[in-house]
Amino acid sequence: MRTGRREFLAAMGVVVWPMVEFEADDALAAAAHLAAKAKKVDKVCIWTPDKDLAQCVVGDRVVQIDRRRDIIRDAEGVRAKFGVAPEFIADYLALVGTAADGYPGIPGLGAKTAASLINRHGHIEQFPAGVFRETAEGNNLEIALLFKNLATLRIDAPLFSPTSGSLCRKVDDLRWKGPSESFASVAKKIGDARLATRVEKLQNRKR
Repeated sequence: MRTGRREFLAAMGVVVWPMVEFEADDALAAAAHLAAKAKKVDKVCIWTPDKDLAQCVVGDRVVQIDRRRDIIRDAEGVRAKFGVAPEFIADYLALVGTAADGYPGIPGLGAKTAASLINRHGHIEQFPAGVFRETAEGNNLEIALLFKNLATLRIDAPLFSPTSGSLCRKVDDLRWKGPSESFASVAKKIGDARLATRVEKLQNRKR
């Protein structure tokens, strides 16, 4: 039997938590929010280029890292890429849609038009009457608000630690504390025994 991803990460010492009601991006957003509140944390780096995680960026304190393109995206970087500030990303995605999350956006509203409307009026709820029209599918405002709800990440998603049996309430609960004693055998089982050595070296550097 192949070792599951969650069990493998737990053996590596990474804090993992099962999510049923929420998605992985909600967990990342909640973890980033928790870490950003801690004064002893200098910077929070979210290692994914996913569009919806851009809403979690705060100034240059919480940043998004696109490793493939070697880009660190702060709030100004988010604005440069999407044309709107991080706090409007959910509105932006609601209007333009995202294939990754399965909603198409509002017909006739491309990226430039969506950014222009947001920069002029603010959040979708503040758009003046007449921006959205009735269609065969229904009222476009109601549809846009539904999409925005889908695009909005839950920073209050519960981060439950199966190891401790309690909720993660402070940043130290998310801290990597090194691999477990079983990690070497787990790494061998998945066919990468060298990984245990690499993780051990990383732990020694952390000390």
